[in-house]
Amino acid sequence: MDLISQKFATVTLIFDWYMLIEGLKMSTHAENLKLRLMTIELLQTAKRQHTYRQLSAKTGLPVTVLSRYAKGHVLPNITRAKELWKILKKLVGLEMELRRKIHFNADGYFDNTLIISDFNTLRQAAHYALATFAGKRVTKVLTAAVDGIPLATMVANQLGINLVIAKRNKEVGVTAFLEETYALRDSGVTMTLYVPKNIIKRRDSVLIVDDMIKTGETQNALVNIVRKARAELSGIFSLIAIGEDWRKGLNIPKNCPVEVITKMNPPARTR
Repeated sequence: MDLISQKFATVTLIFDWYMLIEGLKMSTHAENLKLRLMTIELLQTAKRQHTYRQLSAKTGLPVTVLSRYAKGHVLPNITRAKELWKILKKLVGLEMELRRKIHFNADGYFDNTLIISDFNTLRQAAHYALATFAGKRVTKVLTAAVDGIPLATMVANQLGINLVIAKRNKEVGVTAFLEETYALRDSGVTMTLYVPKNIIKRRDSVLIVDDMIKTGETQNALVNIVRKARAELSGIFSLIAIGEDWRKGLNIPKNCPVEVITKMNPPARTR
């Protein structure tokens, strides 16, 4: 390679790195702006149920400041938006809404149709995920077919990244797969999840999203798929977790965040 070609290659490499860094900055800025706007939306919702004086007592902010935020006259900075979000999410009641829709049967199961088909609930949950993982590096959302797809789609949309779906069957047009087989607890049945081999890259940072965690087996299978792709696991996000036993078998790094909106204890089975 001659000197001119070497210089050109060097300049091109520097330019590529510059564009990557600027792209990350733009992505972070966009996420921060989304979070600030979402906080205003949450404040407006809270205002329907509480007075400014009550909200001032909860948040520690003056009534005049809250009023300016709620009316859209000014946006909170990103630090204050995160602080407000943590307080307001406890007041507005996504967790209470989820609990209201959960009704266990005698065998300890419940129908999640009212949850995964409710657009407003899923949108609030996606906002919750964005607020939780804002500032963290996330390049892909991974879920398992089928019930996790609606929530995962909303979360991927909020984060502005692609969605990967692990399916129970191989697609005819895909030539190579990453796959993970696991046994369903107390059933003697095995399940296999398949993901197109090159859809998760080594440089990806993957957020696993699901509607519910019960035994943790499906989530652990997804973790193993991320590991087989040699990608990074950025976290796990779920609407509902049943009990605490699932944590014991979850094979994740110690610093990996697991965010669950509401935790439920299953009722004792009737005989």
